[in-house]
Amino acid sequence: MTSTVTPPTPPVSTSGSGADQGVGGARRRRLPRLPDRIRQGGLPYLLLLPAVLLELLVHIVPMVIGIVMSFRELTQFYINNWGTAPWRAFDNYKIAVDFDAPLGEALLHSFYVTCVFTLITVGLSWLFGMAAAVMLQENFRGRGLLRAVFLTPYALPVYAAVITWAFMFQRDNGLINHVLYDQLGLTDEPSFWLIGDNSFIALVVVAVWKSWPFAFLMLMAGLQNIPRELYEAASIDGAGVWQQIRKITLPSLRPVNQVLVLVLFLWTFNDFNTPYVLFGDSAPEAADLISIHIYQSSFVTWNFGTGSAMSVLLLLFLLLVTAVYLVVTSRGRKGSGAV
Repeated sequence: MTSTVTPPTPPVSTSGSGADQGVGGARRRRLPRLPDRIRQGGLPYLLLLPAVLLELLVHIVPMVIGIVMSFRELTQFYINNWGTAPWRAFDNYKIAVDFDAPLGEALLHSFYVTCVFTLITVGLSWLFGMAAAVMLQENFRGRGLLRAVFLTPYALPVYAAVITWAFMFQRDNGLINHVLYDQLGLTDEPSFWLIGDNSFIALVVVAVWKSWPFAFLMLMAGLQNIPRELYEAASIDGAGVWQQIRKITLPSLRPVNQVLVLVLFLWTFNDFNTPYVLFGDSAPEAADLISIHIYQSSFVTWNFGTGSAMSVLLLLFLLLVTAVYLVVTSRGRKGSGAV
């Protein structure tokens, strides 16, 4: 019986011939096409380009123009061609900071009112937001409805909300006087809330009502990241509610509070919509915030040069406060991390 032996088949090379290797190497060494380069490295910049252009048009360009205007004697006589306004160098700034003169004294008073208003509004907004956030951490029936109700002032349009408050603060037919005077009898007569010293109270009430839901939202999100096991362990060790808040909640919320306080400070110090809608062009002396004061100096008296100088001074002050705040809080964060 004859057997047939099949010779082994030589292995087939998968690397290709020298010519194929040369073509493949050339293909691998070929520079990427321009669309590939854009897709690999330039696409993020292209996506950011619309935002950068809008930022330039909305913020940077007007800010630069305002700085240039602060060095000119730009009054109503040069509105049509403000480029011909005389160059005054730092004279507008000297007038603004001359606190012995009526204009500088009024600006200093406005700055003082704004500082007090900001401290009270930020403090109360944080306090109310913190209390509501801690209260709504527990599971109970109707918690979702309360969250929605608490966030309503933040969701409402600013102008609609402030106009509603302006009607409520009316002396003769407003809801505030109806409750305080007619229903509860807490006042001897209906009060004027939009003029006089009470205007500051009305401004603070509206500002806090409008700002505290944002603090509540931020703090509630921060509380979600605190493990419940910490509170359970503290409760087992005998810690009360106030001890848990002081030892667990506040230290854990420190990064959130650092950002929240800064944002609330900047928003409140620069707030223009609330006093403008509440009081109109001319706010009472007790509620003369610096934003309204600069508006009056620019668009009521038609002295845009001095108003621009005040705006630049306000910008420098806010930049200085922000820088100092960031330095202090960063040092405190590093110190607590080292401990």
